[in-house]
Amino acid sequence: MSNIRSVLVTGATGQQGGAVVRALIARGHRVRAISRKPDSDGAKRLAAAGVEVVAGNLDDGVSVVKAASGVDTMFLMGNSYEAGVEAETRQGILAADAAKAAGIGHLIYSSVGDADKKTGIPHFDSKYLVENHVAGLGIPYTISAPVAFMENTVAPWAIDGLRQGVYAAALPPARVLQQITIDDIGAFVAVLAARREQVFGKRFDIAGDELSGEQQAKILSEVLGRPIRYQELPIAAIRQQSEDTALMFEWFDRTGYDADLSALRRDFPEVGWHRYADWAKGFNWSVLDKTAG
Repeated sequence: MSNIRSVLVTGATGQQGGAVVRALIARGHRVRAISRKPDSDGAKRLAAAGVEVVAGNLDDGVSVVKAASGVDTMFLMGNSYEAGVEAETRQGILAADAAKAAGIGHLIYSSVGDADKKTGIPHFDSKYLVENHVAGLGIPYTISAPVAFMENTVAPWAIDGLRQGVYAAALPPARVLQQITIDDIGAFVAVLAARREQVFGKRFDIAGDELSGEQQAKILSEVLGRPIRYQELPIAAIRQQSEDTALMFEWFDRTGYDADLSALRRDFPEVGWHRYADWAKGFNWSVLDKTAG
């Protein structure tokens, strides 16, 4: 872990990209972030943390080549919720091509767990198309494929329910789902950047824990010191909001993620993998004190 890398991070002002930035900085790596809005508050916070922020857009290959020049590693991620699945694939392919044109020595692409298993979930398939393109470019690459985020517990769509003592999801109460905290995603990417040649050409499904909604509610009750009950949401209600999300939850119930937790802990101990209870105990629950809106 003594090798210092220079890493270009995409999505650096977001949840996952931000975790990658924090992990890289904590380990002494040099970080450059590409931002569509380098004057934004998020970009200014990155700069204050020691990140070199450069203007660029994943839709503009020339700007990505320019941003990637002079760094040895690139972390690439997309956002289907913001851009849409077709745009995510297009941007990912364009940015990967730019990484090759810039001479990047190691491209780390963030996909999603089991995207390579023909799930039929649109925002899984969109990432797998990028994976395939990256693998065919002839440059050193690694695929990091995280499962569901533990932070989804406190996502905007869930926070009001928690305030009312309910943790809800569109899964049966006893259905187990693998999850990971974004801090572990960041730490894992930092390890990949440091290991370099040891992980070239490899794909890793990554998770920190696997537990049911009922078990999550029990942990939340213990951590918060008040009862939290699990509520199963009807899949039809999810489908009214998003067919993509409904297909994902149906796949969770039917198949689900299958990352090898014991192998990850054995092979990547420096990540410091968190169980759900670890995450819950370390989270700042003052968000529940704030009024909605």
